[in-house]
Amino acid sequence: MSELRKISASPHVRSELTTGEIMLDVVFALLPASVVGVYNFGYKAFLMIVVCIASCVAFEWLFEKFLNRKSTVGDFSAVVTGLLLALNLSPEVPYWMAILGCAFAIIVVKQLFGGIGQNFMNPALGARCFLLLSFTGQMTTFSYDAVTQATPLAVIRDGGTVDLMKMFLGSTAGTIGETSTAAILLGLIYLLVRKIISPRIPFCYIGTFSLLIFVYALASGIADPFYFLGMQLCGGGLMLGAVFMATDYVTSPVTPDGKVVFGVLLGILTFCFRMFGASAEGVSYAIIISNLFVPLIERFTVPKSFGKGAEHHE
Repeated sequence: MSELRKISASPHVRSELTTGEIMLDVVFALLPASVVGVYNFGYKAFLMIVVCIASCVAFEWLFEKFLNRKSTVGDFSAVVTGLLLALNLSPEVPYWMAILGCAFAIIVVKQLFGGIGQNFMNPALGARCFLLLSFTGQMTTFSYDAVTQATPLAVIRDGGTVDLMKMFLGSTAGTIGETSTAAILLGLIYLLVRKIISPRIPFCYIGTFSLLIFVYALASGIADPFYFLGMQLCGGGLMLGAVFMATDYVTSPVTPDGKVVFGVLLGILTFCFRMFGASAEGVSYAIIISNLFVPLIERFTVPKSFGKGAEHHE
């Protein structure tokens, strides 16, 4: 009598890491950007982070309690959502508005679609876009050293210049977590070393965007295309989005070729939004639109089963 085996649905990929451990790794990777954000923007940034994390955890617990579902607060996914949302907000955003965004992220984007693993877009990113559309004025007000000022991308779009080193280190206006490219790169290195994310999506995303920006700079006659490229890479939410939101397990492709296609699509859309759109940014919308194409991308990039198609050659 043959041994009985339990066959589960594919994909048959196993990892020793639990969801909670993965989420904690993401939190650790976000710490450098969080610390720089608090250093740059002071107590307002710290309170924003605390408010968003506490609100996301509370909304998740309350919603699951109301529907008599098993609580998933212990997997730390709500903590990651709250931290990511906070890092995507200006410290000038009112706390009540941030709490509203947390409710939208957890209840509408995550729980109404079935909870973790079922949402079609990153909850924090969905909440940011919801707040941008609902409260454009407050969401696009930025300050640094208590002085309201334009973000580096807005300055560049208006034909001005900015200090590239300040952009790289993070001492500029912007959202709490997007200003320091150096801090985000530290988080990327941590995630790659821990093998939490694949390098395909962020590298293909940034690589495609860089190529298009460089060609655009040459075609437009920009005096220093390399400097322009550096400003575009360090400005706005490109790095934060490429490392922490485009790589979201649930809303990105699982196939190796699919990750490449996804990254290239992100790079193209971000380039189009930034260079030809009404706003100087475009990362959030590029990621959400690309999320919608994930099922189609996976359909055409799933590896063929061993031996499939061989019958046509017999």
